[in-house]
Amino acid sequence: MRLSELQPSPGSKHKKKRVGRGPGSGSGKTASRGHKGQNSRAGGGTRPGFEGGQMPLVRRIPKRGFTNIFRQPWSIVNIRDLNRFPAETVVDVTVLREAGLVKSQVQRIKLLGQGEVTVPLVVKVQAVSSQAKSRIEAAGGRVEVL
Repeated sequence: MRLSELQPSPGSKHKKKRVGRGPGSGSGKTASRGHKGQNSRAGGGTRPGFEGGQMPLVRRIPKRGFTNIFRQPWSIVNIRDLNRFPAETVVDVTVLREAGLVKSQVQRIKLLGQGEVTVPLVVKVQAVSSQAKSRIEAAGGRVEVL
C-alpha cells in the first residue's frame, strides 16, 4: 500500500448537491431555501448561542468566583518516572521536556513521591514533596530546589 493508492471506502463520499441551477434540477429558483425570511437571504442565520431575542442562558445564570489570568500552572512529575535516566544525571526542566515528561510551555515543576527510584540522580526542580526528597536521597541522589 502506497500513499498514492489510498482512497475512501466505497459509498463514504457523496457528491455535493448543486442548488440554484434552474427549474429542471428540482432545486432551482429559491435553491431549497423557501420564500423570504432570515435564512433565505445571503449571510442569514444567527450566531451560536442566540435564543431568538430571549435573554441567553450565559447571561441568565449567576456568576461566581474569580479567574486569575496570571496563574502559572504546575507540572507534576512522580519519582517513578525518573528511573529512565542513567545514574548521576542532572534532571532539570530541559531534560524533562526532552523526555516528554512535561509540556514545553510549563515553567514550574513539582516532584512527588509516588513510586520508587533506583538510580542516584541530581534533581533540580521548583518544588519537591518531603517523601520524594527522602526517597531520592535514600537512592544516593540529591535534590536542589530552584
